[in-house]
Amino acid sequence: MARLRVLSGREVCEILAKHEFTEVRRKGSHIIMQKVESGSTITVLVPDHKELRLGTLMSIIRQSWLPKSLFE
Repeated sequence: MARLRVLSGREVCEILAKHEFTEVRRKGSHIIMQKVESGSTITVLVPDHKELRLGTLMSIIRQSWLPKSLFE
């Protein structure tokens, strides 16, 4: 199993955008991304930092329902 790379908030937003997430708004140093899927909405809050901590990145992966391999 490969390790997660160190990603910035903008890089995570690019990965999410490739999988149909759109930027809804920005508030301070956070970017709110959403994806509408079969009547429900998935919302992910991404800090716009140069490096995301491992726990923060894992939380974003869980919230987005995307496979972990996309972020390795």
